[in-house]
Amino acid sequence: MRLPAATPTNVRRLTLAVLITNVAIVVSGGAVRLTGSGLGCAQWPTCNEGNLFPTSEMPVHTYIEFTNRTFFFILAIVALVTWLVLRKLSPARPDLTRLALFIGLSIPAQGVIGGITVLTGLNPYTVMVHFLISMVLVFWAAKLYSRARDLERQPQPYANRGWQTLAYAMLVAAALTLILGTIVTGSGPHGGDPEAGRTGFDPELMSQLHADAVFLLVGLSLAAYAVTLAIGNPPPLRRAVLTLLGILAVQGVIGYTQYFTNLPIVLVGLHMLGAALVMMGVTYVTEELRYVGANRPKRDLPKPTDDNGDGFDGHSLASARSLLNRR
Repeated sequence: MRLPAATPTNVRRLTLAVLITNVAIVVSGGAVRLTGSGLGCAQWPTCNEGNLFPTSEMPVHTYIEFTNRTFFFILAIVALVTWLVLRKLSPARPDLTRLALFIGLSIPAQGVIGGITVLTGLNPYTVMVHFLISMVLVFWAAKLYSRARDLERQPQPYANRGWQTLAYAMLVAAALTLILGTIVTGSGPHGGDPEAGRTGFDPELMSQLHADAVFLLVGLSLAAYAVTLAIGNPPPLRRAVLTLLGILAVQGVIGYTQYFTNLPIVLVGLHMLGAALVMMGVTYVTEELRYVGANRPKRDLPKPTDDNGDGFDGHSLASARSLLNRR
């Protein structure tokens, strides 16, 4: 198979494909859980009764789970092709190559964790780990695409400790939000199978803690918007922050609606998609903060020049001599 050329357009398309497929697997995994198909293939790496593939007499849940398993191969192929193309980039971008490699190596590991999840009968803690690793993959994929959109921009260290602290605080708040969200899920319904175990935590208490983490993330996002106003609204950062705030607003509406309507599966599925989009949004903001104040050209004071560009003009010198003679 001939690889695509390592052009900026191809790099953007491939890294976008990596991002889209990693978000899509979150949605397909959610469909498995919400339809009660988590044990549709009760064995691993085979499906059922020693069969690698579903057979015609198997129920629809088997096909749903098997489709989700198959999707991992698509993710792996896309990540592999992207990594191979990025290796041919000139000038080289080792940061992009490393990210693509991390993603490519993590996908098989994620498949193994999915197998462990099945073999443990959908233990809620292994389900949590399975989902959170998907969020790490979305984070890496969003970082990869964010940097690949403009290959002329080299990754920068944060210009000062303030931007770095804000970026890290947003990532911590996002991680806390996701972790508490998985605990809420593991404590309530929609376990992936009627016989799946639950954590035993109080779902109402966990939901409140999850909401508190969301409010923390919203507050930090508003702080990031205040930064954009203070430094003159650089368009890329402003767009990233406003996009994140929009995602958080929609995600909040979905979250509260599902909570007060007894968790309908459509809203829960949208909330899972929203979690991936929040991770993307936070990643874009933290990446754009790297370019705030970085490599700003120094302003030199204009020098007065004479008509030949060599210094003060003759009139200025004559005026200075006249002033001295008067004294």
